Amino acid sequence: MTSEKKTGGLIAHNKKARHYYELLEFCEAGIMLTGPEMKSVRRGAVNFRDAYVTFRDGEAFLVGLHIAPYSNAGYAGNDPDRDRKLLLHKREIGILADKVQQKGLSLVPVNMHFRNGKVKTELALGRGKKLHDQRRDLKNAAEMRDAVREMAGF
Repeated sequence: MTSEKKTGGLIAHNKKARHYYELLEFCEAGIMLTGPEMKSVRRGAVNFRDAYVTFRDGEAFLVGLHIAPYSNAGYAGNDPDRDRKLLLHKREIGILADKVQQKGLSLVPVNMHFRNGKVKTELALGRGKKLHDQRRDLKNAAEMRDAVREMAGF
């Protein structure tokens, strides 16, 4: 068994999600991938920049996720930025769609990982941060870092 099939192996992490959003609730969803996309995901060729979840016809789609094309895919080309269907129960889709629509929240991917050999993505309901909130968070992080350094110095 390869190391990719371990339980909980992290593939990629959305570093900007916590910077741009105040994350409130988390959930996990499967994602529909083609064979060459799966090979690229195993290599870690995933980019979350500007990715979000949208709802169409009672289904959830991950928009803006970039999975680099697999070089040995042969004649079967794929669009690296296509919308990918998320595998959620109909009830879960309804609940998440209602929260996004009524409360003005966004559903963003936080990370992608392996769970029992299957690719899963962790989604979070988030409220967009204002610029002053982002600055305040950076200031608090700097103050905590300085406090830890001073404590270690004594």
